[in-house]
Amino acid sequence: MENQSIYFEIRAGVGGEEAALFAKDLWNMYSKFFEKKGFKFRVLDLNQSSLNGIKTIIAEISGPGVYDLLKNEAGVHRVQRVPVTEKSGRLHTSTASVAIIPKIKVNDIIIKDSDLEISFFRAGGPGGQNVNKVETAVRILHKPSGIIVSCQTERSQQKNRELALEILKSKLREQEQRKIIGSVDEERKKQIGFQERSEKIKTYNFAQNRLTDHRLNKSWYNLDEIMEGKLDKVLEAFYNRDNSKK
Repeated sequence: MENQSIYFEIRAGVGGEEAALFAKDLWNMYSKFFEKKGFKFRVLDLNQSSLNGIKTIIAEISGPGVYDLLKNEAGVHRVQRVPVTEKSGRLHTSTASVAIIPKIKVNDIIIKDSDLEISFFRAGGPGGQNVNKVETAVRILHKPSGIIVSCQTERSQQKNRELALEILKSKLREQEQRKIIGSVDEERKKQIGFQERSEKIKTYNFAQNRLTDHRLNKSWYNLDEIMEGKLDKVLEAFYNRDNSKK
């Protein structure tokens, strides 16, 4: 299969802190799957919640056929469970969204320094004292398009700046290629909608140990294994459906 690269985003949706904890669980699930498949991945930006959940995470994933394999994961994922933050044992329904953007070669994209507004801030999360005391994290605003990207994964300011520019260039290329159907933001909105519960593509029901894909009208009753990264059968269901149409 052809080697491909994508930008993979998970964003907490409706449900407050529980949505952020669910987004973290989704990232753990996908990252374990990436490891099993031998995909290369690195986190480019991470925004955590007060209880160590994930508000937003953006990662770069590379491997054979990774976009073809994961493209159907884009959309709103819904969880039904009793949150660890719930003291009265009530069942909650929350959401998190997944967006998948193919990484495109950007050698021909030229960005003027005058079009950029660059700011630096202290990175959060693991990394030692240097991360917390020095403003190594980078945020870049591309003024003509309004696109904002940030990166805090590296220890040096220069490395984070280079990675942020790489993401920006890829977003600009994607935007350029989609002019006839809309901007990158519109494509992303098409994938995730407004993150409402009713827009779900999948439901993770922990009480019933069940994952349901509402597009396929199909359920799997091994959610505990799926959350450990055993996604092959779930992804194969879409692969088989797509190939049957050819």
